[in-house]
Amino acid sequence: MPANLDALLSSQAARRRALGLIATGFAPLGLWSCGGGTDAGSDSSSSTTDTSSSTDSSGSTDSGTCSTIPSETAGPYPGDGTNSTSRGVANALLLSGIVRSDIRSSVDTASGTAEGVPLTVTLTLVNTGSSCAVLEGYAVYLWHATRDGEYSMYSSAVAGENFLRGVQVSDAKGQVTFTTVFPGCYSGRWPHIHFEVYPSLASATSGANDVKTSQLALPATACSQVYGVVAGYDASANNFANISLASDNVFGNDSAVLQLATVTGNATDGFVATLQVGVSA
Repeated sequence: MPANLDALLSSQAARRRALGLIATGFAPLGLWSCGGGTDAGSDSSSSTTDTSSSTDSSGSTDSGTCSTIPSETAGPYPGDGTNSTSRGVANALLLSGIVRSDIRSSVDTASGTAEGVPLTVTLTLVNTGSSCAVLEGYAVYLWHATRDGEYSMYSSAVAGENFLRGVQVSDAKGQVTFTTVFPGCYSGRWPHIHFEVYPSLASATSGANDVKTSQLALPATACSQVYGVVAGYDASANNFANISLASDNVFGNDSAVLQLATVTGNATDGFVATLQVGVSA
């Protein structure tokens, strides 16, 4: 498989959505704001497809299909109350101030701030079990590694911090938005962001209550603008050169097109990543 598989999948998915919009009379404006909104290449055992209209991250109607995003591992560093560190049970969901949009700084009794290229992440939740209707009032817990590939609450250098973790509640468009930094690429994994979806904010107290756990994949084009180019991301360059979506032990086992975010921007001004997240609710 070519190393730029993610770019190929993204362009194929975009072409199908564009053709669908043209056929229904819509100009393809704002189309690129919604990633993962197609069932191309999906595994029927892990995703449910609805051919009704859906709403993309800009609030417009998409005449394509919406598919249930593959379920993935929360990994060894979820901080959602399902495992422990030397400090005890790691549960960021119970921290004061964890419900926030800007997740670059720690909350509660910690005060550190993660450095890196600015990244805004917007997820749009849609119900694949109900005509792709947007899901309002759902809670999303999102977390990822630092630019050095370390996880707050777990990695020794940042064990006392809880930054790059946060919770948001989906609005009337089914959207949650987080302000964060571009994560680093560590050995053995394609650059990614973890998230869990909960039916309500009240239920977002333990990973045992989630209705979906998945991961967002970042496209190679954006990663190449950061790794080995921007100060602080030096270690990521070699790790990124030795991994691909196809060889990744998470994305390589599923339909990566459903998890591959659409990313715009640049390393100087920052990036914006968008992804449609289909949940069978």
